[in-house]
Amino acid sequence: MNENEHLKRGEKGAWLSITAYLVLATAKLIVAYIGDSEALRADGLNNATDIVASVAVLIGLKISRKPPDSDHHYGHTRAESIASLVAAFVMITVGIEVVWNTVSTLLNGETSTPSMLTAYTAIASAFVMLGVYRYNLQLARKIQSSSLYAQSKDNLSDCLVSFGAFVGIIGAQFGAYWLDPVTGVIVGLIICKTAFEIFRDASHTLTDGFDQKELTNIKGSIQEVQGVKKVRDIKARKHGKHILVEATILVNPSLTVEESHEISDNVEDYLDNEFGVTHAHIHIEPYKKKT
Repeated sequence: MNENEHLKRGEKGAWLSITAYLVLATAKLIVAYIGDSEALRADGLNNATDIVASVAVLIGLKISRKPPDSDHHYGHTRAESIASLVAAFVMITVGIEVVWNTVSTLLNGETSTPSMLTAYTAIASAFVMLGVYRYNLQLARKIQSSSLYAQSKDNLSDCLVSFGAFVGIIGAQFGAYWLDPVTGVIVGLIICKTAFEIFRDASHTLTDGFDQKELTNIKGSIQEVQGVKKVRDIKARKHGKHILVEATILVNPSLTVEESHEISDNVEDYLDNEFGVTHAHIHIEPYKKKT
């Protein structure tokens, strides 16, 4: 399956999230208003922000499918990371709003007992989002999509948020009236935490950050390729799901240009097969014992 097919499949995951969030956000906000539940209201607002985040992911996936052009020689796959950043900003904005409103409710003593309808809505939503999470996680791993993986993490947090809202509502039924708004505060904090994690991962990729352990592993593997005497320098970065590597390797100085080039080709093939490195720039230098 080629890259465009992978990205098309990723769009299906984004559409699934959008549909689920649209239905659940509408149902939760209506039921929360009728049943008077701060926790379910916070959960509904959380899903409303997820609609915007999912649309951002969908747009990012569509842009990523564009082929390289005169201005983007490596393609447009970093649009996925930008989409993840947009999603993070939207989520943290609403998370802060949810925390602020529910804390105000607690301080003002505006507590009440929500109806059981809100509890049923929350637990049903938790199971729906669990199914969406499992689907998107498996799809993200299969097509190696960073934005869809971020989406699946958000799906899981939404599942936990809905379950937490259910617990808070049930607690209020037994006289712990404060538990419903407190759950709303916890929901807001979870939204902020998830947004921060997505922002951290996306910004790390966009600033050419790369896991040091993985880079060390790649360097050690290159040195095992026949003909490579030493790896003097190595750099790597991610471009969407692609890994780009630049390395300087030392080879026997008595080799011909053709023989040295063959070693370079072998290194590139090895990196592609073992680590999925789609672009490698290998620089050859002569090996000297005192180097």
